[in-house]
Amino acid sequence: MRSLRDFSAGIGFFLKGFGWVARNGRWWGFGLIPALIAFAVYVVALIFLGMYAFELAEFLTPFADTWSWQGVFRTLVGIVLFAGGLALAVVTFTAVTLAIGEPFYERLSAAADPLDDEIEQPWWRTLPRSIRDSLVTLCYVLLFTLPLFVLGFVPVLGQTVVPVLGAAVSGFFLTVELTTLALERRGVARKERFRLLRANMGVTLGFGVAVFVLFLVPFVAVIAMPAAVAGAAFLVRHHIAPTIQAPHPPTTP
Repeated sequence: MRSLRDFSAGIGFFLKGFGWVARNGRWWGFGLIPALIAFAVYVVALIFLGMYAFELAEFLTPFADTWSWQGVFRTLVGIVLFAGGLALAVVTFTAVTLAIGEPFYERLSAAADPLDDEIEQPWWRTLPRSIRDSLVTLCYVLLFTLPLFVLGFVPVLGQTVVPVLGAAVSGFFLTVELTTLALERRGVARKERFRLLRANMGVTLGFGVAVFVLFLVPFVAVIAMPAAVAGAAFLVRHHIAPTIQAPHPPTTP
């Protein structure tokens, strides 16, 4: 029962982010700029993948050349490839957008979550670390999503259990990315951020899954990105921060 309450609370933080940006339209417009740039890049990439999904499926399945139903099989593989690319785009969109808009979202997060004892560092120092942490997170994402991608071909299991697990995994790592700004401003390093979010898994999944599902809708990811950053700041401020013992400068793992 507590897990369900925590999950609902996570969704609530995302909704609070929407409420905050709705009341602060200037910050919403401010946060749309990097999201629009990233969205344009992803649209081009997904169009390219959609155009060549069948050719890629044919390249990956030479063993099916002699099958009488190779056309149907490769069409299904092409659809799965595009769906996998779409899911990967949803997960990586946040990391890429945050990297592009580091100065934008850092200011937005600070406005939603003001701190008296904030640990400030110049952007030229935080940006390389943020990119490195995002790459590490991406490796974790691939570590989990690649097996799920393969399991997606299993009848029944691939259409029921796998999508749920995929949403949970994607949601967790989306929360990892979105809470980075608020936690870094408190001096929390990457390994500690992972530990804190795992210790608050219900809220983490509620917030992340809500973001993941909404980000699946075309163009909604752009509109919702500022709200997601603000919501993550509220999640950290009201749920995660009270469990942090004491702030300390980020260290290189």
